[in-house]
Parts: sequence; C-alpha cells; structure tokens
Amino acid sequence: MGYQLSKAEAGQMFQRWTENYDVFAPKVMEGEGCFSDTDIIRYDRVSSLDEIEWEKKSDYSFKEVLLAINETLFYFTEDQATVPKGPERDILIFLRACDLHAVKRLDEIYLRNGFEDFYYARVRERAKFILMGCETSCASGFCVSMGTNRADNYDAYLKVDGETVWLDVKCEALEKTLETSGSVAEASGEADGSADAAETAGASVRLGRPAEVTPDYVTENVEKVTLPKKLSNESFTKEIWQEYGERCIGCGRCNFVCPTCTCFTMQDIFYKDNPKVGERRRVWASCQVDGYTDMAGGHGFRQKQGDRMRFKVMHKIYDYEKRFGYPMCVGCGRCDDVCPEYISYSNCVNRLAKEESEA
Repeated sequence: MGYQLSKAEAGQMFQRWTENYDVFAPKVMEGEGCFSDTDIIRYDRVSSLDEIEWEKKSDYSFKEVLLAINETLFYFTEDQATVPKGPERDILIFLRACDLHAVKRLDEIYLRNGFEDFYYARVRERAKFILMGCETSCASGFCVSMGTNRADNYDAYLKVDGETVWLDVKCEALEKTLETSGSVAEASGEADGSADAAETAGASVRLGRPAEVTPDYVTENVEKVTLPKKLSNESFTKEIWQEYGERCIGCGRCNFVCPTCTCFTMQDIFYKDNPKVGERRRVWASCQVDGYTDMAGGHGFRQKQGDRMRFKVMHKIYDYEKRFGYPMCVGCGRCDDVCPEYISYSNCVNRLAKEESEA
C-alpha cells in the first residue's frame, strides 16, 4: 500500500519504528575515514530520517548488521559452555536494491548451504528491510549488468523528497505504525476548538494519505560488465591472474566491503586470570590475505596472490553460479572503490569475457 506523508508525519512514524525496532541505516561518520579529516559512510543505529545518508552509496555494506565483524559464539569455563543471547529486538535495515539482492546470497550460504547457521538465522529472522531508491547510478556500480538494479521483496520502500515522504509498505506490522490513537485526535480537537476533531476522539486515524508509490530504480550504469557466456578450464590458467597478482597487496579490503563475501576465521580468547576460561569468536576474514588457507601440518593452498585473485573472481561468477544458478556478485562496485592498488573487479570480468569469446 502506498502513502504520501508530510515530513512531520513521517517523523511520527519513524519514532514508532525506533520504539519497536533497532533501526540501522547508512550514516556519515565524520572524521572516521581511512585518512586524516575524512568521513566514511557505514551502517549504524539511527533515530531519525535526517541521520540517514540518502544520496551517496555506503562505503561498507549492511552485512555487518546481520553478521557481526567480531562475534562471540560461546563462552567456556572448565566444564561448561554458554551461548550468548541473540538480539532482543527486531531489526529494520535501510538498503538499496543491489544490497537487498545480496541478502539472498547470504541466505544461500548461511541458511541453505547444507545446514542452517544458528547465529545468522536468529538475527536474520528478526530483520526487516526498507528499500532506498536510486535515482541515479553510482560511478562504480554495475547493478544493471548483474540484474540487481530492481528489487521488490522489501518490507517497505521509503523516499524523502523535500518536505514530502513517499512510502510503499508491504509488511502489516509496519503499516500499523501509521495508525494514530484517538487520544492524539482528541488533544488536537481541544487545542483548536474543533468539534469535528473532538468527535474523532477514540477513533483510529491513519497518518498520510493513499498514493501510488513506485520505487526509483536505475536503468543504466556508467560502468557496464559483460559476464563470460561459458567459462572453460583454461580460464583458471590465464595470464591475467598473474598480472593482477603482481599488483594485489593482499590487504583484503575488497572482501570486507563486499556485501556477499562470507569468509571468516575462528579465535579462542583465554582470560588472563584463568587460562581455562574464555570465549570462542567468529571473525571476518579474507581469502586474499596471506595465511588464510594454511592448514595443520604446514599445508596451504593458493600461496600466490594471483591464485587468490583468481579464486575470488571465479567464485563470484562461476563457482557460486554453478551451484545456485546465478552469480554471487551484485554489482555494487564497492570493491573497485576501496582497492588501494586501483584494481578493478569489473574490468577483470570484462577482460575475462573478451578473452573467452576470442578463444
């Protein structure tokens, strides 16, 4: 159901959201960027629509809301283990179409990949998603090429246009937050002496008015990507992997900003006062970082940086698609934005497609 609300009415609605949900959205964090006196856009709790960054793409994705960067799986003592409590409240996450498609990728890995991940599932089942439209394309994104520029599986869509707010809500629980109590109408009637308003006391009044609301979707990107139509075994031995490997420094930043990367490592933390007591943590990791594939006995895989680059790219457009039927990459372009060596994932895929077509 679509609604047109004033900014004041939307503020009332948002107030009710914060009373019932933990609301996360992209937010400008001043002075917390990688360099001195630079800002960064990351996901954080917000308490009003004005705190949300609507125009620019977030530097980091929504993923850290569903998957904590550093998450304690259980605490242990000498003879028992205790699992920490999950979220106590439901969660609202503001995100764009490409990131909403990324949720589907995370669900495949953590919920339908042989078994259900307990920790992810208990957060995911409490999450609802608010779509943010894209009137224009970001510079590095290629969501149109990946078919992720449109999404309709949102719980609500919200757009702020000056003093007007447009809302398309599909979730019944969120739609109920538009209803005001009779006491509000009664108070309004007493204030202005309106008999009509006083008569509405005790009646349910809905914020806003019905309207046709269609989400804003981009139809063309500056960056365009052509996926290889058919990859062969020779794709894994091409010289481009060695070329990219010589440039890549293995920092892993591309993995950390990616909304679909799911690699992690485990850490056991032992407390100083009693080394037999501590906690086990799941921590984000990167397939591009040296030592990630090391195993007991000194064995390791993908020791060369070029092999790691090949694994990342081929997993996004080949391995994952072979298993689930669609590419893992959603074309957000964050990996291109964050790379300190200016390695472009999109250019890499285009080169691979071109070489495959000429083979």
